[in-house]
Amino acid sequence: MLLRRPRALRWLHALLGAASPAVAAEPIDFNRQIRPILADACFHCHGPDAASREAKLRLDEREGLYRVREGVAVVVPGKPEESELLHRIVSPHEDEVMPPPRAARQLKLEEKDLLRRWVAAGAPWDRHWSFTPPVASAVPEVPERRGWRSTPQVRNPVDAFVVARLQREGLTPSPEAPRAALLRRVSLDLTGLPPAPEEVDAFLADSRPDAYELQVDRLLASPRYGERWAWDWLDAARYADTNGFQGDPERTMWPWRDWVVNALNTNQPFDCFSIEQLAGDLLPGATREQKIASGFHRNNMFNGEGGRIPEETRVENVFDRVETTGAIWMGLTLSCARCHDHKYDPVTQGDYYALYDIFNQMSEQGRAAGGRSGAIAPVIDLSTPAEAEAVRKAQAAIDALVPEIERFELAKFPRPEGKPVIDSPAAQRLPGNLPATHARTEVRQRGLDGLLEALPFFRDTEPDPAYVKLLQRHIAAIRARDRANDNITRVMIMDQRGELRDTFILNRGSYEAKTETRAFGAVPALFRAAGPEPGPANRLNRLDFARWLVSPGNPLAARTSVNRAWQAFFGHGFVKTAEDFGVQGDPPSHPELLDWLAADFVAHGWDVKRLHRQIVTSATYRQSSRGSAALRERDPENRLLARGPRHRMPSWMIRDQALAAAGLVNLALGGPSVRPYQPAGIWEEATFGKKTYVEDQGDALHRRSLYVFWRRIVGPTTFFDAGARQVCTLKVPITNTPLHALVTLNDPAFVEAARVMAQRVLAGAAGDSARLRFAFRLVTARSPSAAEEGVLSARLSRLRANFARDGEAARLLSAAGASPRPAGLAASEHAAWTALCSLLLNLDETLCKE
Repeated sequence: MLLRRPRALRWLHALLGAASPAVAAEPIDFNRQIRPILADACFHCHGPDAASREAKLRLDEREGLYRVREGVAVVVPGKPEESELLHRIVSPHEDEVMPPPRAARQLKLEEKDLLRRWVAAGAPWDRHWSFTPPVASAVPEVPERRGWRSTPQVRNPVDAFVVARLQREGLTPSPEAPRAALLRRVSLDLTGLPPAPEEVDAFLADSRPDAYELQVDRLLASPRYGERWAWDWLDAARYADTNGFQGDPERTMWPWRDWVVNALNTNQPFDCFSIEQLAGDLLPGATREQKIASGFHRNNMFNGEGGRIPEETRVENVFDRVETTGAIWMGLTLSCARCHDHKYDPVTQGDYYALYDIFNQMSEQGRAAGGRSGAIAPVIDLSTPAEAEAVRKAQAAIDALVPEIERFELAKFPRPEGKPVIDSPAAQRLPGNLPATHARTEVRQRGLDGLLEALPFFRDTEPDPAYVKLLQRHIAAIRARDRANDNITRVMIMDQRGELRDTFILNRGSYEAKTETRAFGAVPALFRAAGPEPGPANRLNRLDFARWLVSPGNPLAARTSVNRAWQAFFGHGFVKTAEDFGVQGDPPSHPELLDWLAADFVAHGWDVKRLHRQIVTSATYRQSSRGSAALRERDPENRLLARGPRHRMPSWMIRDQALAAAGLVNLALGGPSVRPYQPAGIWEEATFGKKTYVEDQGDALHRRSLYVFWRRIVGPTTFFDAGARQVCTLKVPITNTPLHALVTLNDPAFVEAARVMAQRVLAGAAGDSARLRFAFRLVTARSPSAAEEGVLSARLSRLRANFARDGEAARLLSAAGASPRPAGLAASEHAAWTALCSLLLNLDETLCKE
């Protein structure tokens, strides 16, 4: 309850003191400085969630902040002494101070002073920045200057915003990176692979002013581009090759993965890319490819464990689709609104279930599929003529066997012709479940479980050899049909029920606790223009909603997309919390640049390749990543962008780089997932012996990491710091521990890459010096300095001596991996160069993109 008695603010001034003139003169930004304080300290009790709101007071809305009730004003603009909020935050009385003493979050002295100065400055209020449409502000005018190496500081509008900010901070941009380092950086960023030495040589020899831009265009046109950028999307889409949970059955979603690669390579506009994945099946005259695209929301985990209630599984799947969509296209964390109004963002439980209603209308039933396949209907059949013929023949074999079994059973279980087996007294005397699982079921409808239960009874308990032979033939025929069916590629897709389900708000998100409140498909209220409330007449379906997500009505889709692109290039986005653009999310480091890029992205047709080109051709991106100690201390995360990006590559890219350096990488596009090297027993332990990992052979071992089979409950062992592919992941954390080196030094893929790279070096150059330079260039794109070459030469000498003394170790190392080894190559020399190449593959410069 707000206090009514007037009081002076003498203790406020005593506690806070007078602000310095310089501080007091600084303008206060409500969204960047005031709202975060209120969100952290006040919104839990005075925010959007009506159920937990106290004193009927909302501080997340303008009306609540400026409310006057019974003569007491929460905030009076320009008058701190009349503002109850300020009285409360400095009150010495435990029964009235806010936040209350029991609260975990208490205000700091400087935060109280900031609130006082904000009120004194007129208490300006703005809507949360991300809930307003992005506006392309005027590009800052930056005085023409030259960098340290006579390179322009401003090459495109991106740089103007960055340099203007640096000037306000008293900083200067770094010079352009060396050309070899720059080509390696942009090659890894755009294709996920390092440049070949001949590509580096061609670039270094190209004196044309647009030589770098020409390299960028070459990389954007490469089919490797789509493979590199598909990885981030697969993390967001929670793509895997299995369903997850106990049993973890396989599914065939790789055609959807290939659709993503092709869409990126052909530069499908992001709005179309989004609509087809969210609702491709609902497009008029939907093509097979558009239906495959809708598999985006079938990538979720599926719990088909025994005893699982199908409706519970179905509801959990709808929850996942709502929350994944909210994170990717709206930058909102919606999960808490399953159970109650959002504590911080203006999203109600009703808003959540309006979105739930949109995704609640597909035919999925929550039941697992039969056989070995993890494909859950609805699916699209992509069988080849040969596969379809195999299924037809297998079914025909069953159809031919059924009459023979029926004739035999008519004699074995006597009853009037035309009556079921269970009508026979002999069948009724069968023990256990056999009357239900065997005798009551028509021969044509019998499944493996019932037949496998009947077989031992008629073989051991009441032996009937002739009948056992028929049962065995029936079992074999069903298994043959199931194998043929499982070999068919069936991709899970979305569909729409003809008769729509009624959607009710679920009490605390429990599938069985429907309330009486109905929900109808609609966008969240904070984005709805004034108009009628959602109802049967204006109920949105998935296609309506998908189109709205990429319309001007949603201020977040372009922002979140641009932010993720920037994150991929620089290691962090303008907004560090890529999944949360709400009140609790991190504020943008360059809000004007983020909005300018978002507006420009939309204005140019959601052109993803154009956006990427715009970023990588900027002077900001082209800066050297080497900064002074003072700069690193001032801005350790490079949020101000006074130097180029430098961070460790993701583990999948490290593997692909090693394969490329060795000349091993198999660049075939698309197709079923492959199974490269993996330690024995991993799958068996995780699945209680039900799944056995069988390595592929030949070139399949060296496919790009994008195509590696991903078991949901235990991911590929080569990949560290990777998304779990269980829920939507928009930013995978990068860590740095010695455990990583255990992979890059000892995993068979890396040992083989080092061994084959050594073969390439020995064959590609003559003499130690030339070979050392060649090997160094394969992994760093540059030539080593004289000092570096000296260190490597000394190391090579020690390795030669070691392997000369230990012939068995040399033999084993020089034969690592399945790829062939040239005859006539001395094992000790080969092993020495293999160990040296392994060292080079593990250099910090090699493992990092800089």
